[in-house]
Amino acid sequence: MNLIYNSDQYSVVEFVADDGREALRFGGYEIMDKSVKRETFIGGTLAEAFRKNVENLIATEPSVEEIDAFLGNYDVLMSQPVVLH
Repeated sequence: MNLIYNSDQYSVVEFVADDGREALRFGGYEIMDKSVKRETFIGGTLAEAFRKNVENLIATEPSVEEIDAFLGNYDVLMSQPVVLH
């Protein structure tokens, strides 16, 4: 598990690929919107597509605002409340 992005608005944690677990076959990502305290986990082919889109975005040397706007596309998936233990 690696924290790969952290701004005032979002944080993204990457989980490495694990052939022994179908949900992590392509790895996975937990994306959290800090302002609304919601998060989502994406795995499988959606994680693979996310990784490719992130690679394309990084190639453009985006600003923090542009990265946050990209992550905002995933807001609709964020239905899990963030709970601290």
